[in-house]
Amino acid sequence: AQLRYSVPEDREPGSSVGDLAKDLGVEVQSLATRNLRLVSEGGQRHFQVDLAAGVLLLDSRLDREALCGQSPTCSLHLQLVMENPLQLHRVEVDVLDVNDNAPQFPKPEVVLEITEVANPGTRLPLEVAEDPDMGSNSISTYELSPSEHFALSINVRGDGVKMPEIVLEKALDREKVAVHHLTLTALDGGNPVKSGTAKVTIHVLDANDNPPVCDPPVSKVYMEENVPVGTLVTKLNVTDLDEGPNGDVEYSFKISNNAPAKFTKLFSLDPRTGEIRTKGPLDYEESSAYEIAVRARDKGSPAMEGHCHLRVELIDINDNSPEIVLTSLSSPVQEDATPGTVIALIGVKDSDSGDNGQVRLQIAKELPFKLVSSFKEHFSLVTSAPLDREKDSGYNITVRAVDSGSPQRATQKTFYLRIADVNDNAPNFSSPLDTAHVQENSLPGTSVFSVSASDPDEGSNAKLSYSILHNGMQDVPISTYFRIDQDNGTIYTVRALDYEQDKVFQVPVEVKDAGSPALSSTAVVHVFVLDENDNAPTIVYPSVPKGSAFHQTIPALAEPGYLVTKIVAVDADSGHNAWLSYQLQETTEALPFQVERRSGEIRIAQALRESEDPHRLVVEVRDNGTPSLSASVVIVISPEENSMQDFAKSLDLPKSSPKDTNLTLYLIISLVSISLVSCVMFAVVAARCL
Repeated sequence: AQLRYSVPEDREPGSSVGDLAKDLGVEVQSLATRNLRLVSEGGQRHFQVDLAAGVLLLDSRLDREALCGQSPTCSLHLQLVMENPLQLHRVEVDVLDVNDNAPQFPKPEVVLEITEVANPGTRLPLEVAEDPDMGSNSISTYELSPSEHFALSINVRGDGVKMPEIVLEKALDREKVAVHHLTLTALDGGNPVKSGTAKVTIHVLDANDNPPVCDPPVSKVYMEENVPVGTLVTKLNVTDLDEGPNGDVEYSFKISNNAPAKFTKLFSLDPRTGEIRTKGPLDYEESSAYEIAVRARDKGSPAMEGHCHLRVELIDINDNSPEIVLTSLSSPVQEDATPGTVIALIGVKDSDSGDNGQVRLQIAKELPFKLVSSFKEHFSLVTSAPLDREKDSGYNITVRAVDSGSPQRATQKTFYLRIADVNDNAPNFSSPLDTAHVQENSLPGTSVFSVSASDPDEGSNAKLSYSILHNGMQDVPISTYFRIDQDNGTIYTVRALDYEQDKVFQVPVEVKDAGSPALSSTAVVHVFVLDENDNAPTIVYPSVPKGSAFHQTIPALAEPGYLVTKIVAVDADSGHNAWLSYQLQETTEALPFQVERRSGEIRIAQALRESEDPHRLVVEVRDNGTPSLSASVVIVISPEENSMQDFAKSLDLPKSSPKDTNLTLYLIISLVSISLVSCVMFAVVAARCL
């Protein structure tokens, strides 16, 4: 017999397919004894027999699409074998389709192309979706996502397959929308409905209908000067709504015949990327801005072009140091110049701009000068304090110029200003009071002393000349005694000097410079005449004519020690030269008399003999000079019997006569003179020491 069952493909394993015992008309208990077994004709085991229940069970899940593909019917054939007696039964199981498969497109994404100038109504075929299910569970219809430009059209082929197509309903503009993204959905007829989708990408092919456009058409770029070569200035933002060669833009400089193309030496343009870079140093001081015109041209046919205008404005940096220009310099300047006297005119310039070009000048504060701004970038250097050439004969003036940039740049210029001398200083002696000594009887022209003076001025203002002034202290002009070398200040004697006549001279010396007006000063030189032994002693008592003798009588009985007489002598010299000594000239016979060496007293040395003859004595007076000078007197002493004399005469001098009184006066005057000269000398020495 042949049994026929049907089972949906989505049944779970173990599900009952049919009641074999009932359909075969046998007892359930006999199935086991008759050894019922199932044999599959296809070699695959999809079913099993439950001998206890006598039913056919599903052994594994069935997949109709896998078992039968697109066949309209799907049946599995089985054989049942029973023994005792041997029987063969055929079982046919129809696998019923269920909607277990969704429609599926061959490709999940479909890419289509259409030119932007295509006319409405243009159709774009699409691939058909597939659904393994059959019948009503297969593809039922298609749907397209909403679109302004496209719609869906479904055509049915002769075999009943539905063919979807996309139809252009509205003109395209690739520059507005270059790519359209749609979704195509395939729906089956099952319950519930299953669907599959595919993405449809429609590329609008370009036509060269748009020129390159620069955004913005006019732009401005700021950049610092002196940037390194190769620095990016800007990248042009040029858009061409076309694509491909139609949107491929090439760049080039647009050079006008009327305008110089200097910027082409300083800037480079990449023809592909539109990058503008520096290719030379940019100097703000040479040009603060550059106008650059660029042509953007596509590769379409025919080619279309656009234009970009770029203004590059340079930002000044402080790359230039100030420059100092010494316009004029008044050198030398008189030291008596009044404060405010203009010394120099100074100009300054800085090629930078703004604060970088604002320059201020400075000089050292300790200098007696200051800077006064005359007008923009011009200054006057004027004196701010009195000048003194004797302190500073010149100045190294350093003018420093500093700009206001950041960082600051500075430069300096040094020039020498010489101070010219004016005769504002009188000559000065090294000492206003000097002392000199000169030997008397020196030859005329003997150098006495050299005065020295100095003048801090220079040139003719410091050229000195010396002269001797007449002070009126001497009876005759001082110039008759001394002269002075006007160039070196050496004082010479004019004639021989006599100590006994003039012991000291006051020589006023004047020194005068050669300035205009001339300035002068004076000094006094005390010239002390040194004594020379040029005067022989003079015997003032006894006073006898030359060649005569002085006669002196004494008592015949005069005893030893009796004062016979006293020799009085003076010497016009002074000091050692005036120290006198007395002595008797040696004779062949011994004389009974002696003379005191210092006092000049002549006394009896031994007793006289009776009726002795007169004695002739030669008394010599000698000074202490070198060489020693002397004078002598001849005294004849006669003893007399009747000569009477007071005993006191043996001890005292004879009574003074008028001549003796004059001699004493002379001695007093000499002592006083010597004392005065000594006091003057001490006073001069003390003054010099102070």
